[in-house]
Amino acid sequence: MSNSYRWVIVGAGALMTCVALGAMFSLAIFQGPIATDTGWSHVGIASAMTLNFIVMGIGGFMWGAASDRFGPRVVVLIGSALLGLALVLASRAGTLLQFQLTYGILVGLAASTFFAPMIAATTAWFDTNRSLAVSLVSAGMGVAPMTISPIARWLISAYDWRTAMLIIGVSAWALLVPAALLVRKPAVVHDEGEPGIAIENGRPALAQVFRSPQFIVLGLTFFACCAAHSGPIFHMVSYATICGVAPMAAVSIYSVEGLAGLGGRLLYGGLADRIGVKPVIVAGLLVQAVALAAYLFVSQLGEFYLLAVIFGSAYGGVMPLYAVLAREYFGPRIIGTVFGAATMLSSLGMAFGPLMGGWIFDTLANYSWLFIGSAMVGLGAAAVALAFPALPSERGRQAVVAQG
Repeated sequence: MSNSYRWVIVGAGALMTCVALGAMFSLAIFQGPIATDTGWSHVGIASAMTLNFIVMGIGGFMWGAASDRFGPRVVVLIGSALLGLALVLASRAGTLLQFQLTYGILVGLAASTFFAPMIAATTAWFDTNRSLAVSLVSAGMGVAPMTISPIARWLISAYDWRTAMLIIGVSAWALLVPAALLVRKPAVVHDEGEPGIAIENGRPALAQVFRSPQFIVLGLTFFACCAAHSGPIFHMVSYATICGVAPMAAVSIYSVEGLAGLGGRLLYGGLADRIGVKPVIVAGLLVQAVALAAYLFVSQLGEFYLLAVIFGSAYGGVMPLYAVLAREYFGPRIIGTVFGAATMLSSLGMAFGPLMGGWIFDTLANYSWLFIGSAMVGLGAAAVALAFPALPSERGRQAVVAQG
């Protein structure tokens, strides 16, 4: 198969992550209309998003392992069918519990079929420009709030929330199923892996992988990185409002962060291909930590925008690079499983930040310690990232293959 087909994989992956994550996060757009129409509580509706994060963390590990065993196309086809079904069922939900089960669990389970498996598939296609390719697939997540959410808002205004969600579900089938059929494995997969990892039945031993220094450092860094930025991202609009920024302008800060994240993925991905993944991750984590601390000293909208560009590009640029390190350390055979497990840890970090931010504000009536604590966690993530072992040499990789 032509080597140029690898960019088809990138395009399909970006589309799938955009549609899947966009559909999931559009709950913020649906929440008000659903509550008005049904009388369900905002807390009850929003709890579906909490379920999404929990299920996505567990599902990412499960689907990543399934993609290693059965191939990514089967997994993303299942996810494409399940996502459309979940949205259609959620649009017909007659009770809050039915909505929570369909939107909270089924949508989360479906959305988790795309990220880790498609990132893993992309790394298998690229020996050069790998960081950039992974960043482009991940960019679909950044595009989602600027595409699916406005479409959802327009559909709700034109019809009602049930019709809007039904249309999005049917559209998900129409877009995702053809994209999933484009997914292929590369004709030649280079057998790479970390020297010292035992081979069992032609595959690296997972128990040894998850105890290895490489995975421990990867998982801890990914967790701390997400724990550092998730709280400030979630509470940014509220913090800006408290600082005197008008509510609508405060919302725009979040949009600027998302746009900056797109640019950051391209910038950091390109730099990682040129100078290496480890130094770019460490630098990005340091930039993130400094930006978080700097939020303590801003109060004007222009200052918030400036920091949003720096902060958004840092966390957006760093996030996809963990998959590249996983591929370099453990090779293509188990990349879905390894990155799925790392993604599960990152989801726990993402869940931790908003909760701590809410507790800090309820206790102290301000967000100062949220940004101080987040900056400290961010510095800790950078310190842990310094412990990443050197990437395996080609000679070491060949030795692993010979052992197998």
